[in-house]
Amino acid sequence: MKQSMARHKHTKTAIAAAVTVLAMGTALQAQAADTSPTAPQTVVFTGVRAALEQSLRQKRDADAVVDIVTAEDIGKMPDKNVADAIQRLPGVNTQSSAGGEGGFGENDRVSLRGTSPSLQQTLFNGHAISTGDWFLLNQIGGNVGRSSSFSLLPSELVGSVVAQKSATADLVEGGVSGAINVITRRPLDFRRHLTVEGSVQANYNDLSSKTEPQLSALMNWKNADNSAGVLLQAFSEKSSVRRDGQEILGYTPISATSAAALANPALLGVVVPTFIGASLFEQVKKRTGGAFDIELRPSRALMLDLNGFYSKLEAPHQNTNWLAAPANSLNGSNLVPLSATVRNNTLVAASFASNSGEVDNIYRPDAGGEAWYLDFNGKLRVNDNLTVSGKLGTTHGVGYDRKDVYYQNNVNGGMTYALNGLSPASVSYPGGNTISPGSTAWAGGGEAQSVDKEQYGQIDAEWRPRDSLLTSLTSLTSLKFGARLTDHHRSAEHPLETRPGPLGFSNPGPAWSGQMYPSDFASNLGGNLSSSYFKYDGAALGAWGAVPGNRLLDYTLRHNWTDEFQVAEKTAALYAMANLGGDGWSGNFGLRAIQTRQRTVVNLAGGPAPVTGSAFGSYTPTTFERTYRDYLPSANVKFDVGPSLVVRAAVAKTIARPDYSALGGSVSLNDDALSGSGGNVNLDPVRSTNVDLSAEWYFAPKSLLSAGLFYMDLRSIVAQGTSSGTYYNNKRSAQTVYQITSPYNTSGTNKGVELSYQQPVWGNFGTLVNYTYADGKLDGGGELLNSSRNTYNVTGYFEDERLSARLAYNFRSAYKAGVDRGASQHVDGSPSLAASLNFKLSERLTLTFDALNLTNKTIAMYAENSDRPRAFYSNGRTFYVGLRAKL
Repeated sequence: MKQSMARHKHTKTAIAAAVTVLAMGTALQAQAADTSPTAPQTVVFTGVRAALEQSLRQKRDADAVVDIVTAEDIGKMPDKNVADAIQRLPGVNTQSSAGGEGGFGENDRVSLRGTSPSLQQTLFNGHAISTGDWFLLNQIGGNVGRSSSFSLLPSELVGSVVAQKSATADLVEGGVSGAINVITRRPLDFRRHLTVEGSVQANYNDLSSKTEPQLSALMNWKNADNSAGVLLQAFSEKSSVRRDGQEILGYTPISATSAAALANPALLGVVVPTFIGASLFEQVKKRTGGAFDIELRPSRALMLDLNGFYSKLEAPHQNTNWLAAPANSLNGSNLVPLSATVRNNTLVAASFASNSGEVDNIYRPDAGGEAWYLDFNGKLRVNDNLTVSGKLGTTHGVGYDRKDVYYQNNVNGGMTYALNGLSPASVSYPGGNTISPGSTAWAGGGEAQSVDKEQYGQIDAEWRPRDSLLTSLTSLTSLKFGARLTDHHRSAEHPLETRPGPLGFSNPGPAWSGQMYPSDFASNLGGNLSSSYFKYDGAALGAWGAVPGNRLLDYTLRHNWTDEFQVAEKTAALYAMANLGGDGWSGNFGLRAIQTRQRTVVNLAGGPAPVTGSAFGSYTPTTFERTYRDYLPSANVKFDVGPSLVVRAAVAKTIARPDYSALGGSVSLNDDALSGSGGNVNLDPVRSTNVDLSAEWYFAPKSLLSAGLFYMDLRSIVAQGTSSGTYYNNKRSAQTVYQITSPYNTSGTNKGVELSYQQPVWGNFGTLVNYTYADGKLDGGGELLNSSRNTYNVTGYFEDERLSARLAYNFRSAYKAGVDRGASQHVDGSPSLAASLNFKLSERLTLTFDALNLTNKTIAMYAENSDRPRAFYSNGRTFYVGLRAKL
């Protein structure tokens, strides 16, 4: 109660501070000379400087708190990856996975101000876009979120990206921390009547040592009187991924009934690594698709636009994981360690005469995702006072994993391990054979998919008073109002999870022709890890899985209903917003009212008339329904205190709905790690009261020095907790105790500061520097997911008429990514360095070069403390060399 009262006291204090700044700003602008900033005389450039100048202009003109990235040229964002480009903005973080499953080389998710990616809203030209996640753990189980995957989005399609950090009444709800709005080009925005642009690139990754092609093309036509235009874009991008890793898959307490605890009572309750794996992930990704836009302006009063987008990501992959199994050796096989070292209640080192481990071979030849949308929008100026606009559209995404083959080998020999904090653990198998396959231990695989779709309709109107007396009395410049309807559906489906068939253990294993891990496996991880491990060819695994009798391919018997759920949400929103302005100031205030009708279908075990036939037990699809309403007031104000100084303040209430898997109440289990995840159909949306205060000094052309404070009172943030539960273990054919991670609502706060500086510093050189401090915590001191305390970016650039070059450094401090297999997943602080180079061979030809992850820093993850590491990953550096042509 004291914490709650203190938090609300802080909220009131912050709001009072905002009101004080509004009053101070009014006084300051009244005292300031009435001098509007004049446009400086500058040479017009395309490229880096032009993009920065346009971004600063839009930022300064906006009434809300925004930051903007603008494409340097047609089809050329500042970074090859859209998420990387957004990462350069203050208060923005990125990660290369949706949760804590480990990065796969390309930044995939974006978050704002030290919050989860699911707490920001990703929009495409102001509307939602469905997502299609290619990785299995983001399709089913406990990690089906609301964040959008940027891996489906090529940078060549983007004109600009707006990060809106303070809410306005006309902004689509769904982002507690703000919204990322990806804006594409429109046909009538082009200067030329005909524009044709294309690029060809070679993509090389120094860990996979493979080069792949990437192609993109754009054609835009508009007529002479600028009343009709057509834009067409297409892309095909291929890349090779190799990820070397060591994974510690959870921690398990040593059982009181284990032989080890009985022999040495001091080991009772000490946590031990569940598995320690040498993981080799290999993948070839291919992203293909395109976009179109047809824009008509038959008169100055009417605009009509039809646009669409499609992207398909083919992401077949193979993952081989050599697993030592300390927990199974102690609690399952009842082995007594030959030696044991305990530190911080963790068995950090031990040796065993035998090993209860395994080799996991996973082959997913048909994994991928796709997303598309079709949007019709228009604007009509009814008269000099009234303008009406609207949107109508649909979007669809699917992530899938089909023809999945999972095969396990037994291993022999002893096992010795030693954890080394935030350096990889040492693991060896004395007397064991690691260079050729052992016998069959288990087999599985199957099919899964997640479908995400939405239909939306929106109408907006803006009325501008022409009565000068009314404007002078009320400061009203316009009144906006509108309505929006959506129908959103998300499902997780797991129709098949196989197991060994009648011949699975007696038939020979997959064909092996001497394949081994790469000789340089784990050379970037440190720790002198072994590379002497066999592996299968993926096609051999697929062929073995297709042999009749090797696996049980019965879609009724092997239907894993425990992973499935459906969530349907129908929303209706109304808003009204007044835009105000006067000499030296402008702003807005308004109210957005939303009703959410939520319908969740989960499969519960048993029931009076259950569905039968599945080996996972009988179940009953059960529907839970609820309706809730939210009223979201917001206010933004901007003061032009002087010719170069802008002061802003904003106050708003915001919401973000819980992740889909958090709402889906089914329990997903891992029979090896004895862990699982479950949902909570009664979760409330995350509700927050946000306050922003900032000052921006535009002290020279293309220059900015800014400081901002933000505060979020998170009254119903979703956190994760762990509890024990007893469920049927498919591999053990017995009831077994699992550690289950499930979500719940709690409260917390997130506050911080954003500092930013950019300026052309000398000649053709310039720099951008920003720093963000975020202090996010739950009531009681718990950690806010994805909250990095310190983030900073340092970018230097050079540009003249022929050459532009950029070097960008980013650092993000440690953060908690989630809870997996009953243990936290923290990602240690990590730097990254990227570079880009563009050289104009002629007015029509440009040579391009981009490099990502030049630091090649190992991704290190740990549990509750550094004595309990969780993973170490290396993806290598990626280079792009290409040629861009314009007609």
